[in-house]
Amino acid sequence: MKVAIDEQSGFCFGVVNAIRKAEETLSAGEVFCLGDIVHNRLEVSRLEQLGLSTVNHTDLPRLEGKTVLIRAHGEPPETYRKAAEYRITLVDATCPVVATLQKRVKKAWQTMLSQGGQVVILGKKGHTEVAGLAGQTDGNVVIVDCVADLQSVDFSRPVYLLSQTTQSLRVFQELKEEVLRRAHDPGKVFVHDSICRSVSNRDPHLREFSRAHDVILFVCGKKSSNGKALFQACIESNPHSYMVEDETEIQAEWFAGADCVGVCGATSTPKWLMERVARRIETMNG
Repeated sequence: MKVAIDEQSGFCFGVVNAIRKAEETLSAGEVFCLGDIVHNRLEVSRLEQLGLSTVNHTDLPRLEGKTVLIRAHGEPPETYRKAAEYRITLVDATCPVVATLQKRVKKAWQTMLSQGGQVVILGKKGHTEVAGLAGQTDGNVVIVDCVADLQSVDFSRPVYLLSQTTQSLRVFQELKEEVLRRAHDPGKVFVHDSICRSVSNRDPHLREFSRAHDVILFVCGKKSSNGKALFQACIESNPHSYMVEDETEIQAEWFAGADCVGVCGATSTPKWLMERVARRIETMNG
């Protein structure tokens, strides 16, 4: 039985950049990360062993004078204001794609203020990136994650539609078409496709990868929303697809009659973990 690791799976650039900055900063002393640096328990544990401590926003007052890392998802302006108030040294690892989008959302909001319109963002409510985007408008934004949520939009007013960077291109297109259909004046609908292609292109690639193997093991943390979406692409393309957090969850019966197994993962999955899963499969096969 052959085992192949998908070379296009694993950390996206934003996560790689955040982890690199964390490791570099840790070499000089204590570092606190505002939320899990990546939605993968084992990678978080590895960095904790190097000295990284995970904290939340309520911890900021007690971190006066400390070093705090902002992860790839980004943060709203309020976080920067509080950091300055508590004399916290920030290491900003916001993904460049997210940082650019934050600026665009702020500009879109200013445009809508002048026209009496509203900013609408396709995104997952409560997601850290979405909170950072909403913060650019002081919370004056409509968050939607499907067409049904458009009931919250006032279509008699101008609309500026954007998206969380990791959302589905298909869903964004559906929303765009529906917004244009419902708008009282389609000429006052502004649309900016802000989806990161390095993430969105993984969906079609994983579908192809899944069809090319008898069994698929998709490796990702249980908290990863990106992982859940990508695993869905795998299982739709190959019903013999299984999601595991690490090699201890592998079951031998999954590989009965299989000649080739594919190992892949989310944008939050470290390559070393996929390699560990592949080695366990090879050991079981041996």
